[in-house]
Amino acid sequence: MINEKMKEAIQKYGEELTEIRRKLHSEPELSWEEVNTSAFVSEYLNNLGISHRKTEPTGVIAEIKGGKAGKTVALRADMDALSVVELNKDLSYASKEEGKMHACGHDAHTAMLLIAAKALNDIKDELPGNVRLIFQPAEEVGTGAKEMVKQGAVEGVDHAFGLHIWSQMPTHKVACSPGPSFASADIFTVTFKGRGGHGAMPQDCIDAAIVASSFVMNVQSVVSRTIDPQHPAVVTVGKMVVGTRFNVIAENAVIEGTVRCFDPETRDHIDKQLQVYAENVANIYGAVAEVDYIRGTQAVINDGYSAKLVQKVASEAFGEEVIYDEKPTMGGEDFSFYLDEVPGSFALVGAGNPEKDTEWAHHHGKFNVDEDGLATGAELYAQFAWAYLNE
Repeated sequence: MINEKMKEAIQKYGEELTEIRRKLHSEPELSWEEVNTSAFVSEYLNNLGISHRKTEPTGVIAEIKGGKAGKTVALRADMDALSVVELNKDLSYASKEEGKMHACGHDAHTAMLLIAAKALNDIKDELPGNVRLIFQPAEEVGTGAKEMVKQGAVEGVDHAFGLHIWSQMPTHKVACSPGPSFASADIFTVTFKGRGGHGAMPQDCIDAAIVASSFVMNVQSVVSRTIDPQHPAVVTVGKMVVGTRFNVIAENAVIEGTVRCFDPETRDHIDKQLQVYAENVANIYGAVAEVDYIRGTQAVINDGYSAKLVQKVASEAFGEEVIYDEKPTMGGEDFSFYLDEVPGSFALVGAGNPEKDTEWAHHHGKFNVDEDGLATGAELYAQFAWAYLNE
């Protein structure tokens, strides 16, 4: 199942892999702004002679055509950075863009897929099928994958595979279990309208601050008291804007939050309950409520066959001890939109090492990856494609 030529090639390309990752890390671009990153990817693919096209505005779709007829497997990497201030100022490859940082590892994903593409291209005459390479923008805002699908990213594709570098797992470990992997990620906004007035005359007012506060305190019971405890869910209020000044009773309050779960019925239930809770809280105080619920990414549910193939590939490529049992995360991933179209799976590749200070949480300003794990990810990409096409 393991292609030894690719294994040797990826080891040989190790320094180049690190150099690419560091270049991308030092030059982060935000969602839908990945102009230079996609240009770099395009130039790299040109140098390899890999056919590709750019998507609007900043994606790249490439194809390695095998020497033999067969299926088509898609490999995906995301490219965008975050609006985060880099705190790793001592790194030689720290972000050069103030307030922008690859704080989630997408620089690593892009570098790993480029090197995987190079290794796959080396043996393309032996491939019984084709490998689609998807370099995706705007994962961090949850809209990039959907747009790439619209622009043909998985047309003619039989299977899709993606991965994420993971600082919460030890370096080199690989996790990919059948079933839920990442939660659906939705956004809600609740607007309360009361009646403002002088801070010394509450009897003449409807205090939106009191209404909003009551909602925040009570809405947690949607999860704790209306959902089966065996169906995990999270409702988080992350932002609340109320009032205008210290001595004016607030007329308006705006609350923003997120909902995470794995089960579609649970998702529908929370959507309805937010409306019910907002309206009832508003009615108690004589206020008016308006709820806007935006469905974001779907839950990432790994296909059983695909996840087991990932485990088999990882075991044969790196040893059985590499397999790691990582529980599903409530984090969101728009790889789900590819899985709406074709079967596939999404793996985690460990890059956490306390000796190298790479165990910081994703999206933190101190986030970094143990670069010893980059070759693991690059080879997993390549070997999975080889194994799938040879199944």
